[in-house]
Amino acid sequence: MDALDIKAIRRFLPHRYPFLLIDRVLSYDPFRSIVAVKNISINESYFQGHFPSKPIMPGVLIIEAMAQAAALLGCLSTDEVTKQGNLYYLVGVDNVRFRRPVEPGDQLMLDVRFEKERRNIWKFTATATVGGRLIASADLLTTVVEPDS
Repeated sequence: MDALDIKAIRRFLPHRYPFLLIDRVLSYDPFRSIVAVKNISINESYFQGHFPSKPIMPGVLIIEAMAQAAALLGCLSTDEVTKQGNLYYLVGVDNVRFRRPVEPGDQLMLDVRFEKERRNIWKFTATATVGGRLIASADLLTTVVEPDS
């Protein structure tokens, strides 16, 4: 399907600066996959302390970016979230591997694949790459939560 710009992404994800970690969706196929982008700038707030002499993106934020892409895929696969104001919560992260650091100037490509949904638990496999080189991979579990739950 067509790409999504930041305005469309903000309609689906509740995250805002400095925690919105998706800049663009290049493509998606509901209930199958999504490819999203996070542009890494030296102006990111976390670079002030991680690490000033050798700035690298924290691994937990790479996982969060993959989780936000998974949430977007869930939103784009069903209208449940936008209709009722439900949220996707990250409830599990398995098989995480980090291969290389992410530095200012990099473009982090996030490729998330839907695996299955069972009893309101969604399973995804995710990879993050820079310039075609594998940066990180993980299996993600999410759940849909109703407002005020």
